Amino acid sequence: MRRFFFFIDTRAYLSYTTPLTTNPLVVRSTFYGLVTAMGTRIVLIHAVSVAMQPVQDAFARGWPEAETVNLLEDSLSPDLEAAGELTRSLMNRIAALARYGIDIGARGILFTCSAFGEAIDAAAAAVEIPVLKPNEAMFGEALEAGDRIGLLATFQPSVPSMEKEFFKMADDRGKTVKLESLWVQGAMDALKSGDGDTHDRLLAQAASNLSSCDAVMLAHFSTARALRSVSRAIDCAVLTSPDSAVGKLKSIID
Repeated sequence: MRRFFFFIDTRAYLSYTTPLTTNPLVVRSTFYGLVTAMGTRIVLIHAVSVAMQPVQDAFARGWPEAETVNLLEDSLSPDLEAAGELTRSLMNRIAALARYGIDIGARGILFTCSAFGEAIDAAAAAVEIPVLKPNEAMFGEALEAGDRIGLLATFQPSVPSMEKEFFKMADDRGKTVKLESLWVQGAMDALKSGDGDTHDRLLAQAASNLSSCDAVMLAHFSTARALRSVSRAIDCAVLTSPDSAVGKLKSIID
Protein backbone atom coordinates (compact mmCIF):
# COMPACT_ATOMS: atom_id res chain seq x y z
CA MET A 1 0.00 0.00 0.00
CA ARG A 2 1.12 3.58 -0.62
CA ARG A 3 0.23 6.22 1.94
CA PHE A 4 0.32 10.00 1.61
CA PHE A 5 0.00 12.22 4.67
CA PHE A 6 -1.37 15.75 4.52
CA PHE A 7 -1.32 18.27 7.37
CA ILE A 8 -4.78 19.64 8.16
CA ASP A 9 -4.43 21.65 11.36
CA THR A 10 -2.56 21.62 14.65
CA ARG A 11 -4.32 18.50 15.93
CA ALA A 12 -5.72 16.54 12.99
CA TYR A 13 -4.06 14.68 10.18
CA LEU A 14 -5.34 13.01 7.03
CA SER A 15 -3.78 10.02 5.36
CA TYR A 16 -4.69 8.60 2.01
CA THR A 17 -4.09 4.98 1.08
CA THR A 18 -4.45 3.24 -2.25
CA PRO A 19 -3.38 -0.19 -3.54
CA LEU A 20 -0.06 -0.23 -5.38
CA THR A 21 -0.63 -0.87 -9.09
CA THR A 22 1.44 -0.89 -12.27
CA ASN A 23 -0.27 2.27 -13.46
CA PRO A 24 0.93 5.68 -12.26
CA LEU A 25 -1.00 6.91 -9.24
CA VAL A 26 -3.01 10.01 -10.00
CA VAL A 27 -3.51 12.20 -6.99
CA ARG A 28 -4.20 15.89 -6.77
CA SER A 29 -5.09 17.97 -3.75
CA THR A 30 -8.21 20.11 -3.80
CA PHE A 31 -9.43 22.10 -0.83
CA TYR A 32 -8.46 19.80 2.05
CA GLY A 33 -9.36 16.61 0.23
CA LEU A 34 -8.23 14.52 -2.66
CA VAL A 35 -9.58 13.75 -6.12
CA THR A 36 -8.47 10.30 -7.17
CA ALA A 37 -9.21 7.57 -9.67
CA MET A 38 -10.49 5.33 -6.89
CA GLY A 39 -13.63 3.57 -5.68
CA THR A 40 -15.59 3.69 -2.45
CA ARG A 41 -14.15 6.26 -0.06
CA ILE A 42 -14.44 5.40 3.64
CA VAL A 43 -13.38 7.99 6.20
CA LEU A 44 -11.89 6.61 9.41
CA ILE A 45 -11.90 8.97 12.38
CA HIS A 46 -9.43 8.29 15.20
CA ALA A 47 -8.78 9.77 18.63
CA VAL A 48 -5.52 7.85 19.16
CA SER A 49 -2.85 6.96 16.64
CA VAL A 50 -2.56 3.38 17.90
CA ALA A 51 -6.04 2.66 16.50
CA MET A 52 -5.00 3.41 12.93
CA GLN A 53 -2.97 0.33 11.98
CA PRO A 54 -5.50 -2.25 13.30
CA VAL A 55 -8.31 -0.88 11.14
CA GLN A 56 -6.03 -0.60 8.10
CA ASP A 57 -5.18 -4.27 8.59
CA ALA A 58 -8.87 -5.11 8.88
CA PHE A 59 -9.65 -3.34 5.61
CA ALA A 60 -6.76 -5.18 3.92
CA ARG A 61 -8.29 -8.47 5.04
CA GLY A 62 -11.96 -7.75 4.58
CA TRP A 63 -12.40 -4.93 2.05
CA PRO A 64 -9.18 -4.18 0.18
CA GLU A 65 -11.02 -2.44 -2.66
CA ALA A 66 -12.18 0.39 -0.41
CA GLU A 67 -10.28 3.68 -0.37
CA THR A 68 -9.58 4.68 3.23
CA VAL A 69 -8.93 8.20 4.47
CA ASN A 70 -7.75 8.65 8.07
CA LEU A 71 -8.51 11.62 10.28
CA LEU A 72 -6.60 11.71 13.57
CA GLU A 73 -7.65 14.20 16.27
CA ASP A 74 -5.48 13.23 19.22
CA SER A 75 -6.64 15.92 21.65
CA LEU A 76 -10.07 14.29 22.02
CA SER A 77 -9.10 11.54 24.48
CA PRO A 78 -7.04 13.70 26.88
CA ASP A 79 -9.72 16.39 26.80
CA LEU A 80 -12.40 13.81 27.63
CA GLU A 81 -10.27 12.44 30.45
CA ALA A 82 -9.73 15.95 31.83
CA ALA A 83 -13.42 16.88 31.58
CA GLY A 84 -14.62 13.64 33.14
CA GLU A 85 -17.67 13.59 30.90
CA LEU A 86 -18.75 14.04 27.31
CA THR A 87 -19.21 17.80 27.12
CA ARG A 88 -21.10 19.81 24.52
CA SER A 89 -17.78 21.03 23.14
CA LEU A 90 -16.54 17.47 22.62
CA MET A 91 -19.80 16.52 20.94
CA ASN A 92 -19.49 19.48 18.58
CA ARG A 93 -15.95 18.45 17.69
CA ILE A 94 -17.08 14.91 16.82
CA ALA A 95 -19.84 16.37 14.64
CA ALA A 96 -17.32 18.64 12.90
CA LEU A 97 -15.12 15.65 12.04
CA ALA A 98 -18.11 13.85 10.52
CA ARG A 99 -18.97 16.92 8.44
CA TYR A 100 -15.38 17.08 7.24
CA GLY A 101 -15.69 13.47 6.12
CA ILE A 102 -18.77 14.41 4.10
CA ASP A 103 -16.90 17.35 2.55
CA ILE A 104 -14.15 15.09 1.20
CA GLY A 105 -16.58 12.66 -0.40
CA ALA A 106 -17.05 9.86 2.13
CA ARG A 107 -19.46 7.06 1.22
CA GLY A 108 -19.31 5.91 4.84
CA ILE A 109 -17.68 6.93 8.12
CA LEU A 110 -16.23 4.66 10.79
CA PHE A 111 -15.23 6.11 14.15
CA THR A 112 -12.54 4.10 15.92
CA CYS A 113 -12.73 5.96 19.25
CA SER A 114 -14.87 3.94 21.64
CA ALA A 115 -15.36 6.63 24.30
CA PHE A 116 -17.62 8.93 22.26
CA GLY A 117 -20.72 6.85 21.55
CA GLU A 118 -23.36 9.46 22.34
CA ALA A 119 -21.55 12.08 20.26
CA ILE A 120 -21.23 9.66 17.33
CA ASP A 121 -24.96 8.90 17.50
CA ALA A 122 -25.70 12.61 17.28
CA ALA A 123 -23.28 13.07 14.37
CA ALA A 124 -24.79 10.09 12.53
CA ALA A 125 -28.29 11.52 12.87
CA ALA A 126 -27.19 14.72 11.14
CA VAL A 127 -25.79 13.14 7.95
CA GLU A 128 -27.21 10.96 5.21
CA ILE A 129 -24.44 8.39 4.82
CA PRO A 130 -23.73 5.36 7.04
CA VAL A 131 -21.83 6.25 10.22
CA LEU A 132 -20.71 3.42 12.48
CA LYS A 133 -19.62 3.50 16.07
CA PRO A 134 -16.50 1.41 16.62
CA ASN A 135 -18.08 -1.38 18.62
CA GLU A 136 -21.66 -1.79 17.45
CA ALA A 137 -20.87 -4.69 15.11
CA MET A 138 -18.79 -6.46 17.77
CA PHE A 139 -21.53 -5.93 20.35
CA GLY A 140 -24.00 -7.64 18.05
CA GLU A 141 -21.69 -10.65 17.67
CA ALA A 142 -21.21 -10.83 21.45
CA LEU A 143 -24.95 -10.88 22.07
CA GLU A 144 -25.21 -13.84 19.70
CA ALA A 145 -22.48 -15.67 21.60
CA GLY A 146 -24.26 -15.94 24.95
CA ASP A 147 -25.47 -14.06 28.02
CA ARG A 148 -22.22 -13.77 30.02
CA ILE A 149 -19.91 -11.33 28.26
CA GLY A 150 -16.54 -9.88 29.27
CA LEU A 151 -15.01 -6.56 28.21
CA LEU A 152 -11.30 -5.75 28.37
CA ALA A 153 -10.59 -2.01 28.14
CA THR A 154 -7.35 -0.04 28.23
CA PHE A 155 -8.86 3.47 28.30
CA GLN A 156 -10.89 3.80 31.49
CA PRO A 157 -13.11 6.78 30.46
CA SER A 158 -14.52 4.70 27.61
CA VAL A 159 -16.00 2.02 29.85
CA PRO A 160 -19.22 3.75 31.06
CA SER A 161 -20.32 4.76 27.55
CA MET A 162 -19.51 1.32 26.15
CA GLU A 163 -21.48 -0.40 28.89
CA LYS A 164 -24.43 1.92 28.22
CA GLU A 165 -24.33 1.16 24.49
CA PHE A 166 -24.03 -2.57 25.07
CA PHE A 167 -26.99 -2.79 27.44
CA LYS A 168 -29.11 -0.62 25.17
CA MET A 169 -28.44 -2.96 22.27
CA ALA A 170 -29.28 -5.93 24.47
CA ASP A 171 -32.55 -4.28 25.56
CA ASP A 172 -33.44 -3.47 21.97
CA ARG A 173 -32.98 -7.15 21.12
CA GLY A 174 -34.92 -8.31 24.16
CA LYS A 175 -31.90 -10.03 25.72
CA THR A 176 -30.86 -10.18 29.37
CA VAL A 177 -27.09 -10.31 29.70
CA LYS A 178 -24.36 -9.94 32.28
CA LEU A 179 -21.39 -7.78 31.34
CA GLU A 180 -18.16 -7.85 33.32
CA SER A 181 -15.81 -5.00 32.43
CA LEU A 182 -12.14 -4.82 33.36
CA TRP A 183 -9.83 -1.84 32.92
CA VAL A 184 -6.32 -3.09 32.21
CA GLN A 185 -4.21 -0.41 33.86
CA GLY A 186 -0.90 0.38 32.20
CA ALA A 187 -1.64 -1.40 28.92
CA MET A 188 -2.42 1.72 26.91
CA ASP A 189 0.65 3.52 28.26
CA ALA A 190 2.80 0.55 27.25
CA LEU A 191 1.39 0.53 23.73
CA LYS A 192 1.83 4.28 23.28
CA SER A 193 5.45 3.96 24.37
CA GLY A 194 6.04 1.30 21.73
CA ASP A 195 5.93 -1.75 24.03
CA GLY A 196 3.26 -3.80 22.31
CA ASP A 197 4.40 -7.04 23.93
CA THR A 198 3.71 -5.69 27.43
CA HIS A 199 0.34 -4.37 26.26
CA ASP A 200 -0.64 -7.81 24.97
CA ARG A 201 0.69 -9.61 28.07
CA LEU A 202 -1.29 -7.38 30.44
CA LEU A 203 -4.50 -8.01 28.50
CA ALA A 204 -3.91 -11.77 28.50
CA GLN A 205 -3.30 -11.73 32.25
CA ALA A 206 -6.51 -9.79 32.87
CA ALA A 207 -8.48 -12.11 30.57
CA SER A 208 -7.92 -15.01 32.97
CA ASN A 209 -10.43 -13.30 35.29
CA LEU A 210 -13.11 -13.64 32.59
CA SER A 211 -12.77 -17.38 31.97
CA SER A 212 -16.43 -18.04 32.84
CA CYS A 213 -17.72 -15.76 30.07
CA ASP A 214 -19.29 -16.96 26.83
CA ALA A 215 -17.31 -14.34 24.91
CA VAL A 216 -14.75 -11.64 25.70
CA MET A 217 -14.62 -8.37 23.77
CA LEU A 218 -11.40 -6.43 23.26
CA ALA A 219 -12.81 -2.97 23.79
CA HIS A 220 -10.81 -0.78 21.42
CA PHE A 221 -9.40 -0.91 17.92
CA SER A 222 -5.95 -0.63 19.49
CA THR A 223 -6.50 -3.74 21.63
CA ALA A 224 -7.21 -5.93 18.58
CA ARG A 225 -3.49 -6.62 18.33
CA ALA A 226 -3.76 -8.71 21.54
CA LEU A 227 -6.19 -11.21 20.00
CA ARG A 228 -3.75 -14.12 19.87
CA SER A 229 -2.42 -13.55 23.38
CA VAL A 230 -5.87 -13.29 24.91
CA SER A 231 -7.18 -16.27 22.94
CA ARG A 232 -4.37 -18.41 24.36
CA ALA A 233 -5.30 -17.34 27.91
CA ILE A 234 -9.01 -18.29 27.81
CA ASP A 235 -11.17 -20.88 26.08
CA CYS A 236 -14.16 -18.73 25.09
CA ALA A 237 -14.60 -16.67 21.92
CA VAL A 238 -12.54 -13.47 21.77
CA LEU A 239 -14.02 -10.68 19.66
CA THR A 240 -12.33 -7.61 18.16
CA SER A 241 -13.96 -4.49 16.81
CA PRO A 242 -12.02 -3.70 13.59
CA ASP A 243 -12.90 -6.82 11.59
CA SER A 244 -16.51 -6.78 12.78
CA ALA A 245 -16.88 -3.10 11.89
CA VAL A 246 -15.34 -3.44 8.43
CA GLY A 247 -17.57 -6.40 7.62
CA LYS A 248 -20.71 -4.55 8.68
CA LEU A 249 -19.82 -1.35 6.85
CA LYS A 250 -19.08 -3.29 3.67
CA SER A 251 -22.42 -5.10 3.90
CA ILE A 252 -24.22 -1.76 4.16
CA ILE A 253 -22.41 0.07 1.36
CA ASP A 254 -20.93 -2.38 -1.12
